[in-house]
Amino acid sequence: EVQLVESGGGLVLAGGSLRLSCAASGFNFNGYAMSWVRQAPGEGLEWVSSISNEGHTTTYTNSVKDRFTISRDNAKNTVYLEMNSLQPEDTAVYYCTKRAGATVYTATEDYRGQGTQVTVSS
Repeated sequence: EVQLVESGGGLVLAGGSLRLSCAASGFNFNGYAMSWVRQAPGEGLEWVSSISNEGHTTTYTNSVKDRFTISRDNAKNTVYLEMNSLQPEDTAVYYCTKRAGATVYTATEDYRGQGTQVTVSS
């Protein structure tokens, strides 16, 4: 059974930082790209960032470039999202997702975690 368990969310002041983690199990972790997506209150899902199966390629949505960093540790079956210079508009539930293929260009997401809340106050 595939499981994705996020942690690390919380309440932070604008300009602050958080590091999200996603512990994965139930599949061959180093064979698949992983992503983070988020959902702000009253909004739809927004893709944030992706990382290829071995971590060599990363992609970001424009609004988080130069502030967020995605990484992974395949020995620990964990993917991370380091978030710096957080702004109120980053407030959302952040979800870890497994992609159906190895590259960041794999469009299909086939599993998603339960999410972790990030709240940024001004």
